[in-house]
Amino acid sequence: MRILVVDDDPRALALLEKFLRSRGHQVIAARDGSQAITQFVAHDPQLVLLDVNMPERSGFDVLAEIRATSQVPVIMVTVRNTTEDKVRGLRAGADDYVTKPFDLDEIEARIEAVQRRYLADAPEGQVEVGPLLIDHDAKRVLVEGRELRLSPREYQVLAVLASQPGRVLAPPEIARRAWPRDEGTSDDVAKYVYLLRQKLQAACPGLELIHTVRGFGYRLEPPGDGDEGTGTQLGPGPR
Repeated sequence: MRILVVDDDPRALALLEKFLRSRGHQVIAARDGSQAITQFVAHDPQLVLLDVNMPERSGFDVLAEIRATSQVPVIMVTVRNTTEDKVRGLRAGADDYVTKPFDLDEIEARIEAVQRRYLADAPEGQVEVGPLLIDHDAKRVLVEGRELRLSPREYQVLAVLASQPGRVLAPPEIARRAWPRDEGTSDDVAKYVYLLRQKLQAACPGLELIHTVRGFGYRLEPPGDGDEGTGTQLGPGPR
């Protein structure tokens, strides 16, 4: 596994690098928050071990930047075993917490547990709905052969809708499945559905795949498969 380890303590960083490499992982190291973001973009890690207390840019700042573009698993490492810090990190999108001084066997166990949860939740293979093709392995979306450039959150919302084509999904259900820690709201869903519609329309003018069922939610369905008289709209949100 490719792991980004971020810690401003050179001894802790060296210890984690040596241990994780001995377990067969590829390790990318960063000594501060700015370097962490640079390394994250350059190497696309499969998991991040992120120190909370760093000068200039804290682990919370780095986590916020990571979560703006990626749902990669993040384990926070902190010297403060306080509920307040843990709640803040978990609400910001961290997957787990480890407190210093840490036990290396515990680090390994937590990495394995987080990765199992992440892989279990990740869809695999391809989903095809009419002219829409979602390749979950390659993380690509094609509509009538044209590739759509989606943000990670747009991709997640579309994947939830495509997981049950033809079924009406309520905004809270979409939010629960697309935002793993209950961070999303119905308004967030409406915003991303609107953005998806804009991109689908730009790629294929006149094509309507995401339908609004007024008062209930959204469904993904190719043209011609929907019921007559079901309300559709391009604006955000069921009304």
